[in-house]
Amino acid sequence: MKFLFDPDSPEFWSQESAERELRRVFEICDGCRRCFNLCPSFSVLLGRIDDRDGDVGALTRQEHREVVDLCYQCKLCFNHCPYTPPHEFAIDFPRLMLRAKAVRARQDGVTRQDRILAQTDRLGRLGTALAPVTNWANRMPAVRGVMEGLIGIHRDRRLPCYAGEPFVRWFARRGPRTDGAPAARAALFCTCSVNYNCPPVGQAAVEVLEHNRVAVTCPEQRCCGMPALDGGDLPGAIEAAAYNVEHLAEAIRAGAQRIVVPGPTCSYVLKQEYPLLLKTEDARLVAEHTADLCEYLMQLREQGLLDTAFPNRVGKVAYQIPCHLRAQNIGFKSRDLMRLIPGTEVVLIERCSGMDGTWGMKKPYFELSLKVARPLLREIDEAGAELVVTDCPLSGLQIEQGTGRRPLHPIEVVKRAYGL
Repeated sequence: MKFLFDPDSPEFWSQESAERELRRVFEICDGCRRCFNLCPSFSVLLGRIDDRDGDVGALTRQEHREVVDLCYQCKLCFNHCPYTPPHEFAIDFPRLMLRAKAVRARQDGVTRQDRILAQTDRLGRLGTALAPVTNWANRMPAVRGVMEGLIGIHRDRRLPCYAGEPFVRWFARRGPRTDGAPAARAALFCTCSVNYNCPPVGQAAVEVLEHNRVAVTCPEQRCCGMPALDGGDLPGAIEAAAYNVEHLAEAIRAGAQRIVVPGPTCSYVLKQEYPLLLKTEDARLVAEHTADLCEYLMQLREQGLLDTAFPNRVGKVAYQIPCHLRAQNIGFKSRDLMRLIPGTEVVLIERCSGMDGTWGMKKPYFELSLKVARPLLREIDEAGAELVVTDCPLSGLQIEQGTGRRPLHPIEVVKRAYGL
């Protein structure tokens, strides 16, 4: 299985080899069926196999493609699967789906839709520069109809608003404000969602970290590359990884003890994908030093460096843990952090939002993504909580679409509790 995910190997890019690996994995999945109800990809795969009386070899290339396109990279099947490496079967279903998309993109080209959706920095710079106009246009039915026709974003999908000032501009204008000798040093990988759409999350992160005497820097950075991976643009993802690793590794060598990330998809990519994509010592250095934001704050608590004197109460919280946090196998750090606030009840919801960033925006999958999200939305309603919270901005978008309530990031809850 040495070609499992090795873009440097010619065999990795062979369509025949990729299809052979799909058939091998599908055979094992058919015999196991542990993931039968985990996501649409598995339910369709097993249904198509049953339609062929169990003959995986009878599946057509189009049916292979259907299974690949239904995978929205939640990563949960990897933790669920009993056959992941180092097992001899060496199954990594999510990365096999990424490989199949990459092989297709090399042969047929990256689609216009995926090319545009992967340009988060370019779209973000334009969107923030023209924020009032952009946000107005994104709410206009006529504009949304044109957008649906040109790039396939469903006209009813709620889109994130653009901020008038990106987070990195705010950070550069404000400057660091740690008084005295810092207790720790961290470099913030702010994420493109925080930078262009949710600067208050980044501002809260900086204020909470500095309140705990953490000196914060914000190295030069760009989109983590996950949207490119989603669209099969492996060279684009590698380019983004190389750019970020160069600047983040430099920050570590300059004294940052952790790369702190307020978005679970981006922290997952830095930890899990960069070493595979780049295979360099710097990529491994960045991965080893990366922590999700609340994971890092709980690490500070273990070291006796976290201020747990919260003067403000926040009430009952319905907290959705995003799939890409669950996939990191780090426990429930955001929940545990909010539970430190006196008088706070946290209802943990382990349900997928069905977004995967761009997947839930696309016209063919919009309704299906809402169907995947129904259990999550139902449990939020049943919780009867004052606050709805999630670490993932796109899960938040789905929750807002389904409930009309705007979720907070856990760090915003902590900021409220500190009274900052």
